[in-house]
Amino acid sequence: MGLFKSRKTYYFYNPNTLNYERVYPSGRDRFFTVIRHLSTGIVFGVATFFAMMYLVDSPMESQLRKENKLMQTQYEVLSLRLSNALETLDDIQQRDENLYRAIFQAESIPESVRKSGFGGSNRYEHLMNLSNPELIVSTTQKMDMLRKQLYIESNSLEELISMGKNLEERSKCIPAIQPISNKDLRRTASGYGVRIDPIYRTPRFHAGMDFSAKIGTEIYATGNGVVTSAGWKQGYGNCLTINHGYGFETLYGHMSKFKARVGQKVTRGEVIGEVGNTGKSTGPHLHYEVIVHGKHDNPSKYYYMDLTPEEYDRMIQIAENHGQVMD
Repeated sequence: MGLFKSRKTYYFYNPNTLNYERVYPSGRDRFFTVIRHLSTGIVFGVATFFAMMYLVDSPMESQLRKENKLMQTQYEVLSLRLSNALETLDDIQQRDENLYRAIFQAESIPESVRKSGFGGSNRYEHLMNLSNPELIVSTTQKMDMLRKQLYIESNSLEELISMGKNLEERSKCIPAIQPISNKDLRRTASGYGVRIDPIYRTPRFHAGMDFSAKIGTEIYATGNGVVTSAGWKQGYGNCLTINHGYGFETLYGHMSKFKARVGQKVTRGEVIGEVGNTGKSTGPHLHYEVIVHGKHDNPSKYYYMDLTPEEYDRMIQIAENHGQVMD
């Protein structure tokens, strides 16, 4: 007795009749046969789907991969260009500080301002979930830094342009002559720097220059400006100060008489007082100081308008005297 099928038709061998008899499957058998075929097809289809999904890129995925690769390349190129731009900007900033601002004697922009950061690290936290976050964050940081430094440098250049437009007026305000005429000088008693105190006989810093002259000798304003004080000052005796603008101030000490009052506008060469021997002084002379942006500077650097090269050289040699001062 055996069973065979032909073209999905099943036959059963009957030993009693010695014939093959056709077998008609039940509804249950047919149901399970259909279920079996469906299950096999579904499993095969799902396996094929996942295999295609993981092993073969769709046209859209292939396009996205190409775009991502191109975008990463563009970020790398942009990062390099930003680095080059920051180097160029740094060179401009160096010229600004060491050349342009030096010419106009403008205050320097602190490095802490030019190179300041942008707050906490959370500023770029939202970028850390992106693909290749290190490159993206680095590029974004460079862009932010470039934008901020360009803003600062733009304002700096605007300031320098304004100074350039006011150059003629500024040149009139710079204290560029001696406060006492050469013909009235007995000698330049002492210059700027460490000198011997005439009272205490100890070395101390002398913040100005002493011009020895007779009592009553006329004292001149060394640049255009406004008188900001005229009165007694400890150590200086009768003392007058002028604000010339553009960061320049001058001080005139030990005077015997004032010929300018507080608030008065004066011009270079105008008489503002007379030499005296008031305050802490060991003889008739004028103590003269130049203050630039709140800091004392060597007055001998500013006598370029009324001295010949020979006179200027001689004045420098005398001012270099490291001996005793008169106040």
